[in-house]
Amino acid sequence: MIELAGIIILGILAQWVAWKLKIPAILPLILIGLLVGPIAAEFLSSDGTKWIEPIWNGEEGLFPGESLFFFVSLAISIILFEGGLTLKMGEVKNVGPTITKLITIGSIVTFFGAAIAAHYIFYLSWKMSFLFSALIIVTGPTVITPILRNIPLKKDVSAVLKWEGILIDPIGALVAVLVFEFISVDAGGEYTKTAFIEFGKIVLFGSTFGFTFAHALNFIINKKWVPHYLMNVFALAAVLGVFILSDVFAHESGLLAVVVMGMVLGNSKSPYLKELLYFKESLSVLLISILFILLAANINFDDLLLIYNWNTAILFAIVVFVLRPIGVFLSAQGSNLKLNEKLFISWVGPRGIVAAGIASLFGLKLAKEGVPGAEYITPLVFMIVLGTVLLNATTARMFAKMVGVFLDKSEGILIIGASKVSRLIGHYLESNGRHVVLIDSNQTNIKQAKELGLEALNTDIYSDTLLDNIELNDVGYLMALTGSTDINKYAINKFSKQFGENGSFRLVTPDEIKDFKNNPKEGLFSHTDDFVSLTEVAREYPSIHEIIIKDRSHYDSLIEKTNNDKNIIPLFVKDLNGNLEIISSHNISDKDVSKGSALVYLGKLLSV
Repeated sequence: MIELAGIIILGILAQWVAWKLKIPAILPLILIGLLVGPIAAEFLSSDGTKWIEPIWNGEEGLFPGESLFFFVSLAISIILFEGGLTLKMGEVKNVGPTITKLITIGSIVTFFGAAIAAHYIFYLSWKMSFLFSALIIVTGPTVITPILRNIPLKKDVSAVLKWEGILIDPIGALVAVLVFEFISVDAGGEYTKTAFIEFGKIVLFGSTFGFTFAHALNFIINKKWVPHYLMNVFALAAVLGVFILSDVFAHESGLLAVVVMGMVLGNSKSPYLKELLYFKESLSVLLISILFILLAANINFDDLLLIYNWNTAILFAIVVFVLRPIGVFLSAQGSNLKLNEKLFISWVGPRGIVAAGIASLFGLKLAKEGVPGAEYITPLVFMIVLGTVLLNATTARMFAKMVGVFLDKSEGILIIGASKVSRLIGHYLESNGRHVVLIDSNQTNIKQAKELGLEALNTDIYSDTLLDNIELNDVGYLMALTGSTDINKYAINKFSKQFGENGSFRLVTPDEIKDFKNNPKEGLFSHTDDFVSLTEVAREYPSIHEIIIKDRSHYDSLIEKTNNDKNIIPLFVKDLNGNLEIISSHNISDKDVSKGSALVYLGKLLSV
């Protein structure tokens, strides 16, 4: 009981440490597992036992007999289903040719290159070599995001790394499952006609069961045949049921079934999909926390000694410093990415949770069946995972500065709220060369923003997911433009450090307008204009204009006119180089302006 409770406590503690240090959770999880497992047995225990022993003498421990194997299988099935839910086929089409090539050409380069390297360096059979290479083609958002969260990068670079991680996770899992199942049908000898037939059965039953039950589950949920409070656990039971049922009809087809099921359900138009995904994400965090401590603890010191040699370093160097750059440069041919950006993307390719988890499961299965070389799979993949995560977590920021992709100043602008006013202002800023992102929980507002060509995110301001969006790393200005005083103030308090290093602003409140002395430093545009007045002006005069400033007195007279006319609201000052400075209600009259600058304003035309 103490060991079981300890795993959960240590797992959640590792997740917290990872969040606090802004590193991938897989790093502390595996390190803790190795510490309480093989390291404790070899160096810390007086009697040579592990502090946490998943299996002891085959039939004792936390998971005696085959129970660890069963638990890992079920846990991985849930994690893979959740990964499948995140893959949107429409997103694959829209992310651009570079990302599409990365998850195809880049994966092929790693798949064949790593297999050849493993075969000739460790003398593994071709079956084991290709299984190893299939397992390490995946990166993943859970390892990419923490590493890049605090590195200001150009939007294109961040977008490539983010979407590669999201899309390659389920695709890589599918490839690894197919390779493993191809090996499993004839683990003992040469491939025969019977083996190919068995593999065909696995693919047929896995894909058919996954596709069919995904539509069945979607139908049941949409018809509300299951009460809302049971919906998430019903979906969980359905996933486990499909995994088991598919496995009964075709041995080893269960993992393929849940991956396909997740992909099909993820591309449905179910209104409950987001809620299902949140539940599965929470469950995955718990399972991952338990799973990786268990799997790392289950490794024996002899397994680590298998790869304690220079061959491991050579294999790691080939995967990271040869195959990754080749894949990136081939994928980026003809793109707008510059040489330094390709170099940085080549450097950042940490392997993640899917690779380590499936490797452990497959390693357990094949070692149990006595397949030669299977004992190398888990330690080699763990080595690639730990090595790449450590390398990127410690050097990504330095390497970004070295190759010149690190943004010294964040000029992007995050606008909270996507109302008509926000869309007008955002469109103007975008047309003047600024990276603008609008966020709103109103889907209609987001849709209209996207129709204008603006980058817009449908998200809740109270959610933490915004902080994890690495595409916002170049954002240095925050403008809260919603009709809710509470939301505007909350946005400033929560996100000013992350997104407002150069300036955080919000609309003034009706109470602040009444009390002229109460003019907040973060007040936006004018002390006499709140959301209501901005909305009214945008409705009557939906245009943003510029007027050239002749001198300081001319600027003061223009500001005086805006104060006296409720249909004109000052927004920015545009200097001779085209740079825009946000006007704050606190310093609207104290701005440094020069001849030839322009006052940017919303509303009816100002007379010169």
